Amino acid sequence: MSNTIKGHLSASLTVIIWALTFISTKILLKDFLPIEILFIRFLIGFFVLTIASRKILPFKSWREEGYYIFAGLFGVFLYYYLENVALTFTLAMNVGIIGSVSPFMTALLSRFVLKQGKIPRVFVLGFICSMIGIVLISLSGAINVHPLGDILALIATVCWAVYSLIVNKISDFGYSIFAVTQRIFFYGLIVMTPVLFLSIDSFAFSRFTQIETVGNLLFLGVGASALCFVTWNFSVKNLGAVRATLYIYTIPMLTTLASVLILGESLTSRTVIGILLTLTGLVLSELPSLLQQRKNKKQTHLHG
Repeated sequence: MSNTIKGHLSASLTVIIWALTFISTKILLKDFLPIEILFIRFLIGFFVLTIASRKILPFKSWREEGYYIFAGLFGVFLYYYLENVALTFTLAMNVGIIGSVSPFMTALLSRFVLKQGKIPRVFVLGFICSMIGIVLISLSGAINVHPLGDILALIATVCWAVYSLIVNKISDFGYSIFAVTQRIFFYGLIVMTPVLFLSIDSFAFSRFTQIETVGNLLFLGVGASALCFVTWNFSVKNLGAVRATLYIYTIPMLTTLASVLILGESLTSRTVIGILLTLTGLVLSELPSLLQQRKNKKQTHLHG
């Protein structure tokens, strides 16, 4: 099995688990603060990775270490903290759908910040289409929904785009994915610790006597954090940041389905239209690269 196929399989597993994290986090928010969930899940993930990876990355330079620090800041702390806070204001399906525009943000940052690639007209059309869809979702009129949650979820996608590009650079260092992810988790925990202590007055351990609570924390810590960060970094390494991020397109439908079945969230007609517009925009934005890939395959076949 080629590394490319393994990259696709790991990306598929990652998005399935990540789609369910919105549901799991929403349930935990009944008893925990957003920062508590974040800290506990990544602390669990860090220990799991420490056990799985017996090698610790050597310190080479602060320049290289800076990549891990910023990866921990944007990919572990800011992205997930904004996402968790967003879930306190809006529906789980909203956060999942809005999170799917990360490929747009990755491509835009890659083009305008790193000066890589081009922005075709159809990409712009797709971006506008998806933004209209997100606006419809935010203004769907659903009960217990505040636009602030949707705005925070959108800002979180920018943080994830930054993280994806940083990880793409880190993959060039040639280190073990387990060791790299462990180092990123370490710095993520460091930067979120001050926020944790400023946010809580006391810590109720009685909450951990509930099986549902422990199960969701383990799912987030072991599955969604430790396992998925490794599989995602593996996907980015073998597929590239933009190509791997395309798998995030499937999260909206999976999250929406899980939200309705597990949380009992209701779908409004405006939300459905918003979902369709968002996904249509994502597909339109990817058309140029899909056509180019098809063209390259034909040329390879002819020359072969």
